[in-house]
Amino acid sequence: MDRKLKRWEVALLLGVLCAMCAGLWLNREQSELAGQIIRLHVIANSDSQADQELKLAVRDQVLEQAQGLYPPNATLEQAKQALEESLPLLSQAGQQVVEEQGYDYPVTAQLTQCWFPTKEYEDFALPAGDYTALRVVIGEGAGQNWWCVAFPPLCLGAASQSVGEAAQAGYFDTDQISLITGENQGYVLKFKGMELLGELKQILGG
Repeated sequence: MDRKLKRWEVALLLGVLCAMCAGLWLNREQSELAGQIIRLHVIANSDSQADQELKLAVRDQVLEQAQGLYPPNATLEQAKQALEESLPLLSQAGQQVVEEQGYDYPVTAQLTQCWFPTKEYEDFALPAGDYTALRVVIGEGAGQNWWCVAFPPLCLGAASQSVGEAAQAGYFDTDQISLITGENQGYVLKFKGMELLGELKQILGG
């Protein structure tokens, strides 16, 4: 009996150690990727059709304003500084759209840390985790979100880059490109693991 118990304990310990190692590895991969990116997060006042349409109009105006905020091949720190300095301009741009459409919702813009779920875009995907984000909130901020990437400029209208162009500019290394474009055969499991890890961290963090 003791012998079986010891084997079971060893198996459990190995499983825990493997899970911890995998978690640390996934957390490092996500953290390194997040260290290259500024997400864009636009939150509607509510989920009503009118508020969702307003969210998209605010998004378009914010994207238009953001296009010229930092020069081509800007560093992450240059982009952060440019966005920080332009937060009043961006919130004002969103506020103008809201008022033009006959609403009185306030619009706020801030650069902050946010947790994002896994998100798939047209030609790339980003794993769940904490990212620096330009967060634009309309009114109560109780509606569905719109997510994309402000830096590198993957979602800035005419100023947008493809993932390949962003890689050529040095924003992503080979492993990161492989991960977010799905070239890495295990990326689905990795993304799921990152999402579960992020949810666990949120629960433990209260």
